[in-house]
Amino acid sequence: MTARQRLSVVMIAKNEAALLPACLDSVSWADEIIVLDSGSSDDTVDIARQAGAQVFHAEAWAGFGKQRQRAQRYASGDMILMIDADERVTPPLRASIEAVLAQPPSGTVYSLSRSNLFLGRFMRHSGWYPDRVMRLYPRALNYNDNLVHESLDTQGAPVVRLEGDLQHLTCRDLIAFQQKQLAYAAAWAQERHQRGKRCGLFSVFTHSLGAFLKTFLLRAGFLDGKQGCLLAVVNAQYTFNKYSALWALNHAADKGRL
Repeated sequence: MTARQRLSVVMIAKNEAALLPACLDSVSWADEIIVLDSGSSDDTVDIARQAGAQVFHAEAWAGFGKQRQRAQRYASGDMILMIDADERVTPPLRASIEAVLAQPPSGTVYSLSRSNLFLGRFMRHSGWYPDRVMRLYPRALNYNDNLVHESLDTQGAPVVRLEGDLQHLTCRDLIAFQQKQLAYAAAWAQERHQRGKRCGLFSVFTHSLGAFLKTFLLRAGFLDGKQGCLLAVVNAQYTFNKYSALWALNHAADKGRL
C-alpha cells in the first residue's frame, strides 16, 4: 500500500497578525506549515509559532518570486501548498487536496479556483472567478524570479483542476488595497524598465481604457453590481499606474542620455 504523500503549506508574510489566525486554522491539518517572515513588527511571528508553524526569517526583500523560493527551501513535504495570509482553504478544497495526497506521486500540478472578496462581496464575474491559480504542486517545482505577479514554473507538468474554492480576502479596505496595488505597479514598471521595455504616452491611456472595458463588459463585471463597476474603475487605475510609471522611467532614462 502506497504511503500518503506529505503536505507542506508554505507562505511568506509580513505584519499579517490580523489575518494569519484564520488562515493557519484553515490549513492546520497539513503535515507541516512553513512561514517565512519578512521583518514583521506586529505579532505575526508569535501567532505563527503558537499555531505550530515553523517560522524562518528573511528580511532582505528580493521580490515575491525569490521570496517564495526561499520559503519553499525549508519545506520537507512531497507536495507544496503555497498560500498567503489573506487566503483560506475551504472544507471542499481540503477534501480535494486530501484525495490528491492519498494517491501515488504523479508529478501533476493542481490549479485551485480562487474566490476573491471585493468590498464585502465574493465576486462571481469581472475576471475574478473562477480565478485559477496553480498552488498545489510537487516540491521539485518552484516559482519564477518575478518581482511581482510571480507564477509557478510548471516545467511542462500536467495541470489538473481541483474542486473547492480557495477564499481570498482580496479587498477589505479600498485605500489599503490601492496602496498595495500602487506598490505592485511600481515593481511591475521597474521590472519592465530593467528588461528594456518601453511605453508611449498614448499606450498609457489605451491600456487603461482597455482594462476598464475588459473588466466591465468582456468579463461581465456589470453582473457583479456596484462592486463590479467599482472594480472596473480600480483595474483601470491600476493599469494607468503601471504604464505611466513605466513611461516616467523611460522618460527619465532618455533625459539622462542627453
